[in-house]
This record gives sequence, C-alpha cells and structure tokens, in this order.
Amino acid sequence: MTYRTAADLAPESAWFKSSFSGDTGNNCIEVAALGSTGEVAVRDSKDPSGPALLFPADAFAGFVRAVREGRFGG
Repeated sequence: MTYRTAADLAPESAWFKSSFSGDTGNNCIEVAALGSTGEVAVRDSKDPSGPALLFPADAFAGFVRAVREGRFGG
C-alpha cells in the first residue's frame, strides 16, 4: 500500500468543502479533484497535511448524488 498525504496529492488551493459547512470550525471533510488521475481525494479538515482517501471520480459523483437524493436517511 502506498501512503500519500493530502499535501502530496494536491496544492492547498485545490481543496474545498461544502458551502453547507459554514465557517464555524474545522469539523468537515474537504475534497480535491485530481484531474491528472481521474480521482477525487478526501481529507479531514482538522488534519490538512494528514492522509487522504482516493476515490474514482465517477464513484464519488455517485455518492454525492445519493446524498442529495436522501438515500442515506436523515
């Protein structure tokens, strides 16, 4: 397994969080589109230099779509 940190994957300017997160703290996830690999990286906003999870862009888009459609309850 290869261990790469969020800082290794994308510059700080590439990371963003949902507008629903607000500016009340660092208790969010942040994502960055990695155009060169066709993946999306996800990191914890409390540890921006820490590890990141990688997902194929189409799989992440499907996850976001399912959340918007309320498929996970809540």
